[in-house]
Amino acid sequence: MTGDTQNIGGVIITPLKVIDVKDGNVLHGMKRSDPGYVGFGEAYFSLVQSGAVKAWKRHKVMTLNLIVCLGEVRFVMYDNRQDSASENMFQEVILSNENYCRLTIPPMVWFGFQGIRPEKNMLMNIVDIEHSPEEIDRLTLSEINYNWEIVE
Repeated sequence: MTGDTQNIGGVIITPLKVIDVKDGNVLHGMKRSDPGYVGFGEAYFSLVQSGAVKAWKRHKVMTLNLIVCLGEVRFVMYDNRQDSASENMFQEVILSNENYCRLTIPPMVWFGFQGIRPEKNMLMNIVDIEHSPEEIDRLTLSEINYNWEIVE
């Protein structure tokens, strides 16, 4: 499966505020009134080593709100939803403190992510329902054809 890189329907990238504070900045996350907020189920952090790829999975019901709080992480989404305007398209976004945004991924969109910086890479995910293994579909890395090589 291959496709073009475009904006996938339902994916939202929201720039976030960084409040400059003398002894350490405050990084804004999410408010109930923000785009992409559809409820609260849980929040968790995930670490990803430099160059490591965690892919592919999609959630049947869950909406993800991903924020990179440390390092730099590349996210790749793939849309194979039938009758979607973005069917068979990929979308890639790199988030970091320099590109401090929240990435909202709707249900039924495949995604994966990769650590880019040699130091620690950490993201936070704010989701609308509690985790349930029955709600997740998984594929191996090779089942969706995408070039994860980091080009500098």
